[in-house]
Amino acid sequence: MSFDLDLYLARIGLAAAPPATAEGLIALQRAHRLAIPFENFDVILGRGIAIDSDAVFAKLVTAKRGGYCFEQNRLFEDALIALGFSVRPLLARVWLGIQGAPPPKTHTLSLVTIDGQDWIADAGFGGSYAPPMPLADGETADAPDGARFRLMRDPLHGWMLERDGHAASTDGRGGGEGWQPQFSFTLDPVFTSDLLLSNFWTSTAPESRFRQLRIASIVLPQGFASLTDKSYRRRNGDKEASGEIEDPRVYRMRLSLLFGLDLTAEDVAALGLFEER
Repeated sequence: MSFDLDLYLARIGLAAAPPATAEGLIALQRAHRLAIPFENFDVILGRGIAIDSDAVFAKLVTAKRGGYCFEQNRLFEDALIALGFSVRPLLARVWLGIQGAPPPKTHTLSLVTIDGQDWIADAGFGGSYAPPMPLADGETADAPDGARFRLMRDPLHGWMLERDGHAASTDGRGGGEGWQPQFSFTLDPVFTSDLLLSNFWTSTAPESRFRQLRIASIVLPQGFASLTDKSYRRRNGDKEASGEIEDPRVYRMRLSLLFGLDLTAEDVAALGLFEER
């Protein structure tokens, strides 16, 4: 199946295709993150995660579901290619809340080249909103939620993306004072087989957080909302809310109204969060 750009643009709420420029890249990623939630429910429900272009389009666009980074950035890269951008995937190690040994490469992002300048872009980082940035040592960028991001060369891991911002505009990880590491990456070529292997580990290994937690998040105009198991947190501008959800009906309503996810009552029951009534 060929990529249907019009359907994708409708899904993310853009009336017209953005140009293949830095401004177009920033606008496209922003619209994508505002419209398509990050979520891992199919992992918990035992349905497997396919990351080929057709499967990802069918799930995230046609079925109006969300997905995690390997799905989100496959869709995003297909859209960038359809718009005339030069793009290739990278693999990254997520450092949020990590102490000790380096984490595995469980994240993917995009390297986009515009007029000879490399940029990193990421439509699938579920921990917070990281804007596209030129790939340069010491480069900084401001996110609409008030956070700042910084790219630094790392002698061991290639590049490190750091964040300095309000902890409530994250999913609860990596929100300490000052600059906090988000993820590291190198510019090594990444092949389909590499993505398949990383996606397989991320979606099946008992040690993976995506096998242990039920996760949803979405970018808000000036903030971020997340749901981790039954713990809910939301910050938009100076308004914050948080709490625990103890009723599966409220859980379904929250998923639908804020995250745009319409799971059936049977799916929510199968997530194993609530005792049967």
